[in-house]
Amino acid sequence: MMSMNWMIGLGVMLVSYLPGNPEAILRDRVDLVEVNHYHDARGQHVFDQLIFYDWSSQQRRFQVRAWRLIKSDSQLPKREHRAGLWLVRWHDEGTLREVTATSHRETWTRHDPELVERDFLPQEQRLDLSSRSELSARWQRTSYRPALIGRDGSEALPASNAR
Repeated sequence: MMSMNWMIGLGVMLVSYLPGNPEAILRDRVDLVEVNHYHDARGQHVFDQLIFYDWSSQQRRFQVRAWRLIKSDSQLPKREHRAGLWLVRWHDEGTLREVTATSHRETWTRHDPELVERDFLPQEQRLDLSSRSELSARWQRTSYRPALIGRDGSEALPASNAR
């Protein structure tokens, strides 16, 4: 028998993928996504991370926009052949996130490239990926509000939708 939490989680995930609810996904586009496998000085694997870069025509180099630890193989970039892009889709702190990149690379290093890049562009100056507050602002600007379903199966409109 399925637990209630599992069924709720499945329902939230399915609603996130519905085409009628595009605001439920945080979408970003970057120029390069790197899968970095960081090893210590002894060659021991430490962690894997995704590093997202944008091209700076002014600096004539890629600059780090954001990074995330890879917690499962489902976070690895996948090639979208029709669009000619790389796609990374995962749940990031409870929000479905989708990042597309025009280029992809995979590296094995004994240094953390993201830390090195802080010398060129400090974290505070980075653009970063879209935030939940930006998602909320987009949601508030739309006229669509999801209906609430009562325990008896009847539709109950939130106060903001009451007519």
